[in-house]
Amino acid sequence: MVYLSGQFGVGWADPVNFAAFIATENTAMTKIITCNTNGIRAAARKGFFDWLAAEQADVVCIQETKAQEHQLSDPVFSPAGYHCYYNDAEKKGYSGTAVYSRLQPARVTTSLGWDPADSEGRYLQADYKSVSVISLYMPSGSSSEAALEKKYRFMGEFMAHLRSLRRKRREFIICADWNICHQQIDLRNWRSNQKNSGFLPEERAWLDHLYDEVGYIDSFRLINQEPDQYTWWSNRGQAWANNVGWRLDYQVITPKLADKVRSAAIYTEQRFSDHAPQIMEYDIDLAT
Repeated sequence: MVYLSGQFGVGWADPVNFAAFIATENTAMTKIITCNTNGIRAAARKGFFDWLAAEQADVVCIQETKAQEHQLSDPVFSPAGYHCYYNDAEKKGYSGTAVYSRLQPARVTTSLGWDPADSEGRYLQADYKSVSVISLYMPSGSSSEAALEKKYRFMGEFMAHLRSLRRKRREFIICADWNICHQQIDLRNWRSNQKNSGFLPEERAWLDHLYDEVGYIDSFRLINQEPDQYTWWSNRGQAWANNVGWRLDYQVITPKLADKVRSAAIYTEQRFSDHAPQIMEYDIDLAT
């Protein structure tokens, strides 16, 4: 069941499950937001933190902060009520991830032990009692052949890490700009993009393997199979106005969390960057 709000539609996408939602709406819900801000300072100027305060999320995962932590001394970048963690890229104005959490994590990890994950601040993991939440920024391969090769190397290294996580006695929610669309439903112009990074057969096969072989689940598609739901739009032409988008941002979960997914939304009433925030609610308690 999904409630979609904003420019591209309002309504219950799955009314059959409405009663189930009402039955669970008073349980302990955890709201998690993931968003590529394409520069957290730019997003702040566009009202991102005013919106975030109203959302009252439990965990917020941010990708592409494009700032060093010492450049974020303004209190707006340490939202009230949150423990805030940043993982910066060595290169200024580039990449970077962040996690804001109402509950203080037992442990925070910012290093995978290999580049470019570490040198570009592409990974930040917050561990709670039995669940971990990860903010991930997958490299883009669209700018050049060298960029695509870098992306493929990252995918290979990260798949090994994802396999290792499945052997741990905890559940995982990976919030990311994956920079990959999985299926035709996930982008408007799929026919003309089959030879472009983000929808290449090799990239899509990597997600096939992640889901079908390693066992992770795309939480959004678990409860929503509706078309025309995207999280990124090119700044060229009228892509945003015409909803010619790509679904690049999503929360991937381990199997035992599948029956804990309660709602999903893509927020489009305001535009904070070229990406839209993707919001999920889970029937879990991070403290237990």
